[in-house]
Parts: sequence; structure tokens; C-alpha cells
Amino acid sequence: MTDLAPAALLRAMFDAAIASAQPALRIPAFLPAPPAGRLLVIGAGKASAEMAKAVEDHWPGELSGLVVTRYGYGAPCSRIEIVEAAHPVPDAAGLAAAGRLLDRVQGLTADDLVLCLISGGGSALLPLPLPGLTLEDKQAVSRALLRSGASIGEMNCVRRHLSAIKGGRLAAACHPARVVNLLISDVPGDHPVDIASGPTVGDPTTCADALAIVRRYGLELPPAVLDALQSGRGESVKPGDPRLAGVTTHIVAAPQQALEAAAQVAAAHGIAAHILGDAIEGEARDVGRVMAGIARQVAERGQPFAPPCVLLSGGETTVTVRGQGRGGRNVEFLLEIAVALQGHPRIHALAGDTDGVDGLEEIAGALLAPDSLARAYACGIRAADALADNDGHGFFGALGDAVRTGPTRTNVNDFRAILVR
Repeated sequence: MTDLAPAALLRAMFDAAIASAQPALRIPAFLPAPPAGRLLVIGAGKASAEMAKAVEDHWPGELSGLVVTRYGYGAPCSRIEIVEAAHPVPDAAGLAAAGRLLDRVQGLTADDLVLCLISGGGSALLPLPLPGLTLEDKQAVSRALLRSGASIGEMNCVRRHLSAIKGGRLAAACHPARVVNLLISDVPGDHPVDIASGPTVGDPTTCADALAIVRRYGLELPPAVLDALQSGRGESVKPGDPRLAGVTTHIVAAPQQALEAAAQVAAAHGIAAHILGDAIEGEARDVGRVMAGIARQVAERGQPFAPPCVLLSGGETTVTVRGQGRGGRNVEFLLEIAVALQGHPRIHALAGDTDGVDGLEEIAGALLAPDSLARAYACGIRAADALADNDGHGFFGALGDAVRTGPTRTNVNDFRAILVR
């Protein structure tokens, strides 16, 4: 077994997961052959600017383009314009950029090629609404969805049917040019339609599906939004639409690859790594409770794996917000583990978002140690109270156990590692 401290080992695995999904590493192998006409590069997402830089660094000929990324996630490009906008709640900068992006693909020919660079976060960064809706409507929808506990697939279904650019509409606007999608997946299952709400792929869901999600979670939305769904005005572009015939899609980086990179780090330090799944969803505290039970069984029974080992998982949990805390689904997951294990002496954990932002905070996640509860009690903080208030960032921040990466410029969803010694 390694002499490396548990926190250092867990952080090394997290860093390896992020490094494995860097656009500079993943993009070059997927670049298409130069077209007979011109190459236009477009895109959106937290990784899109770094993806654009990778294209510029490796493309042999002329190109131009525009991509939209989160504030602070830009990259130095000379031929592709980088625009920064707000995430997760959209702003006027994103609205203007989405309109410009749609304008840029007008008038293309069959000889032209559109290289579309999409990663997680693109939904908020391309908030161009359907005619009759406003940015304020889209912001209200975003806030309601973020607090609802809806899955990422459900959230993006609603977004696709309120957009003038998502749900295949951007690809349809590119016709008759060919479109090559290079996607970095941040969604369970790696479904292209759910990555940034699928602006350049067909959408099999309907307005009726979106309306059912609104009703399921009791979302209070502006009347104009409900009318767009009830009337069917927001219907998206469907698979098989002839305007999508020239679209090719590649997943260039995904959660499974990141988990495998972390497992290699563990193995190099003599620790067996077990990947429990790359697409785990559900309420963060429910997932945390289950994972805590598995970790305890490993520690005390040697089942289903013998210690020392690390349990790895990815996916995207959700949080139904009930408190007034600083949130974060990864830190909520860790808080539940802390409460469930009550300081088990052989179990350590790290959970974080590979984009460097857990919830609304510029904090990737946190570390949990056997003494975390005791240190919190010494500070007058109870984990159960923090959990009830959705205040994971407040809890781990007070302990000095927050994990900060800064902008990672990639995004392959959540990373969770539980080390059982």
C-alpha cells in the first residue's frame, strides 16, 4: 500500500481525471479532412474555448469561427472569436452570442464544413429563446430547474423546447453544409442530445414530454413559457430530418475515460480501484447514503471488495434545494457520507465537479476525512444541520477541506472517490 497520505492520493486521482479530458489531448485525433469550401468553427460550453484552441493549434488551413464559454474559461485564440457569458443562469452576453452564432451559419454551401465544439454548460451559454419568449423567461426557467431536483436529462428536455437554437435547430440552420460535432460529455449515458441540450443533433423528445416534466416537479414558470409548451410552438428538430443528413458526431472525452485515468493512479500506488459506474444519478444525499453503506461493508466485511481499495463513480446527482446554504451536489454527497459513517476511521473520500465548479461556487468539491466531524464539532458546526440547510460548501470551507482547481476548461461531470484503507 502507498505511503502517500489519503488526501494526497485522492487529489492525485481527481487531477488525473481532469487531465485525461483536456481538449489539447482529445481533439486532434478527431479533426476531419479539410473541406472543398471553408471551415467554420462554432461551439459552446465550459470546454469550448480550449477546444477551439486545440483546433487552431492543429488545423493546417484557413478557418474562422465563434464559440461561447463561461466567464473565466476563455483561451487565447487568434482566428476563432471567444465570447464569455454567464453560467448556470444565462445573461445578456450569452443571449447576444447565441444570436450571432446563429447568424454566422447562414448562407453556407454544400462545400463548407461546420466544426461544432460542444461541452457541458452550453445550455446556459446559448439562451436564445423562441420567438415570444424573453431572456428573463429563460432565466426564470433556469432558476426553477436548478432548485427542483430534476435530472440533467429532464432539465435539458425542457430547455430544448424553449430555444431557438437547441434541439437540432443550429444544425438545421447549417444545412446544406456538413456538420462534424466534437463533444465532451458531461451527462450520464453520453447522449449527444443532452450535452448542452443538443443544438446540432436531432431531438426525439416532444413538447408534451417537457410539459410533463414541468408538472412532475411542480415548476412555477412564466405564462409565456407554459404557452410555448402547451401550444407545441417549441417543437424541436427530430432525428431523420433531411437537414440533419450531413451531421456526424464524435464523443471525444467522457466520464468513463476520466474514471479509468484515476484508477491508473490508484493502481500505480498499489491500491485496487473499482469503478462502480460512470452514469450514477439521483438525489446527492441518497447516493451518498448508498455509497457510505458500500464503503462500510468493504471496510468491515471485505465485501464486495477487499481493502485497501478505492471506489470510483461518476455521473450527475441532483439536489432538491430546501435550505439557504451555499449548495453544491458533490459536497452534499460528502455531507451525507459524513453523517452516515460518523467518522469511520478507515474511510476517506473526495467528490468534485471536473469543471471546477460545484453548484454556484468557484469550488470544485471537497475532501472528507475520518476526523472531519470531530473538527466540525470543535468549531460548533453539526454536519446534520449543514445537510438540512444544503450548506456543503459552508461546512467543508470552515474545515479548510474545500478542493479548488480554478477553471479546468473541460467538463466530464462529477468525480467521486471513496478510499477504504
